[in-house]
This record gives sequence, structure tokens and C-alpha cells, in this order.
Amino acid sequence: MSASASHAPAHDDSHDVSKYQIYVQIAMLLAVITGVEIIGVYLPFAKWLIVTMLVVLSTVKFMFVIFYFMHLRWDKPFCTILFFIGLVLAGGTMWALLTLFGAEASIPLPPA
Repeated sequence: MSASASHAPAHDDSHDVSKYQIYVQIAMLLAVITGVEIIGVYLPFAKWLIVTMLVVLSTVKFMFVIFYFMHLRWDKPFCTILFFIGLVLAGGTMWALLTLFGAEASIPLPPA
């Protein structure tokens, strides 16, 4: 046995198991949040309250997915910043296109 072989790190399966458990727990949490969203649509509350609840819950789900399933939690902060810069640019582009080509833009001009 050589000196380098005696110092080789052993593969630790407990780290993989703990990540697996985290993924399963987050998937269950996402399923529960989705169930709350589905039930919330049918509750007799004001429309603004339901929409606010749906936006907040969807944002929470989005954050869990990007930070855990897309591994941003374990990436360098620079990668997370790049992701959010792209998200802001995409959102701004979508907003601009919807504003330019929305329903009001499709109304014909009155005859001259």
C-alpha cells in the first residue's frame, strides 16, 4: 500500500443521502403549496387577496426550485447574480413587448 493510497478520501454516502432527503422534503413542500394554491382559488375571498396569495406562493415555489433543484444554493454568488440579472432582463423584455403589442395596440386607428 502506498502513502498516497492510505490518504485517499473515502466516499461518504451520508452527504448524498442528506441531499436526497432535502430534495424529497422540498418536493413534498412544493406539493403542499400547490395544493394550497388549488384550494385557495375556490375560497370565497376577495379577488385581490387570492391573486396576492397566488403570487406569493408561486414566488416561494420559484425560489425553492431555483435554489435547490437548479443548485444555485451551492453555486458561487456570481452565478446567482448572473441568473437574477438575466431574469430581470427577460422580465423587462416581456413587459415591454406586452405593452407594445397589448390589446390597446390592436385597436384600429379612426379614419382620417
